[in-house]
Amino acid sequence: MRQDNLHAVTGAFGYSGKYIAGRLLADGKTVVTLTNSLRRRNPFGRQVRAVPFHFDRPGKLAESLRGVSVLYNTYWVRFNHRGFTHADAVQNTMRLFQAAQAAGVRRVVHVSITNPSEDSPLDYFRGKARLERELVNSGLSHAILRPTVLFGKEDILVNNIAWALRRLPVFGVFGDGQYKLQPIYVDDLADIAVQQGRQSEDRVLDAIGPETFTYRGLVQTIGQIIGKKRPMVSVPPALGYAAGWVIGKLMRDVMITREEITGLMANLLYVDSPPAGHTRLTEWAQQRASLLGLRYTSELARRRDRELEYQGN
Repeated sequence: MRQDNLHAVTGAFGYSGKYIAGRLLADGKTVVTLTNSLRRRNPFGRQVRAVPFHFDRPGKLAESLRGVSVLYNTYWVRFNHRGFTHADAVQNTMRLFQAAQAAGVRRVVHVSITNPSEDSPLDYFRGKARLERELVNSGLSHAILRPTVLFGKEDILVNNIAWALRRLPVFGVFGDGQYKLQPIYVDDLADIAVQQGRQSEDRVLDAIGPETFTYRGLVQTIGQIIGKKRPMVSVPPALGYAAGWVIGKLMRDVMITREEITGLMANLLYVDSPPAGHTRLTEWAQQRASLLGLRYTSELARRRDRELEYQGN
């Protein structure tokens, strides 16, 4: 029997999932997390029970969701790699939706991306669009949240821009840098997710922040806030990717991918919608100016070491 007080969050020991779980606990909910990182430190102690995903065992996966009222899904991968791919993430998420159906979950709150399209040449946006269709066709009550870039103390993009500004004499932007993005604070996204978990009507929501930046403007703003204004030069996307590849190799990471550059320059991280979040990146960054970018944040380090707690600046 389903318990309206029991909620499941994917990745509560990670980034956005951690903020969603925290808000649910503050709301008096009982929380279980599905995770690939069972040995990672549990920031919630005994308040959150952890179970493995069991993607390869559909019955076991459904059993993990038995009694759950709302499932909050943040599971995804940022880029294709030899250990994980977008195609794998799509198949695994479809299994998760099927398990939610089998378990009698009342509602699914699913984190997607702005401007998804099954016709997109980019795996990320194409995969997200396919999952939206699968969720809609599942018949499950659902809310689909479409954020652009998340920012917060554990984030990657904003932090690593600041990291580069602290260390490089110049900063290269892809092309003219006039393509736009609308970053949303991770805790604002969590608030929206929990609000949508209380609802019953199907909804698709652009989860964007209150400020819109050009990419060039975002870099300039971060540089000014942390006191590291650098000359900015426009570089061809291929050259910018090559520079990012070199830095990534030095840091044993993938700093940026060709697909991410293409998506940025195609304005896929911009929508003409009213803001859903209220926290301004400029104000948040000013409060953390002395810390932002002190350390490089590695995507691959988080995936290589499943015991490593997500660090923030």
